[in-house]
Amino acid sequence: MSEKGKLLVISGPSGAGKSTVVFKAIEGRSDVCFSTSVTTRSPRPGEVDGREYFFIDFKRFHEMVENDELLEHAEYVTNCYGTPRAYVEQRLNEGMNVVLDIEVLGARQVRKKMPGAVLIFIAPPSLIELERRLRGRGTDTEEAILGRLTRARQEYQEANFYDYLIINDDVEKAAKQLGAIIEAEHCRFADWADWLRSN
Repeated sequence: MSEKGKLLVISGPSGAGKSTVVFKAIEGRSDVCFSTSVTTRSPRPGEVDGREYFFIDFKRFHEMVENDELLEHAEYVTNCYGTPRAYVEQRLNEGMNVVLDIEVLGARQVRKKMPGAVLIFIAPPSLIELERRLRGRGTDTEEAILGRLTRARQEYQEANFYDYLIINDDVEKAAKQLGAIIEAEHCRFADWADWLRSN
């Protein structure tokens, strides 16, 4: 039987190590891909339409919002970003597990439109550790670091609708936990009801 993929929504504060955990978990797997978002911003040098993003204008973006063609959308620094429903559904129907790396607000939108999505929150072991990691990156101003810590506290309060929580105190362990979640989700009894009836 051709098994449908799972939509995996990954969220967590900046500095939690989400990308590192996800890339480690899907290393060597051919059944997991990242969703490609639409954006109204201009392509940067080397970016290819359909690879990094689907580049569209504001008119088309607003049409997509009106026609319910986006699973979630948001505006950042005068540009709009969103997750195209058709692209995600196509990949899921091909049997691919699709990863969305989005904020809590976007995850809430996805949960409403695709209740079967698997929501996973990745957090650092503590806010003290998060602050250490943010300072260690050496890329943010003091104001930006304090802002990210405040946002992290807000996300913790807002994230109570997620299905899973992974504490990233060790990347290898966190990646194994994410891989285990993907495998477990493919063993849900309800997903195999048709197979059981036909056997």
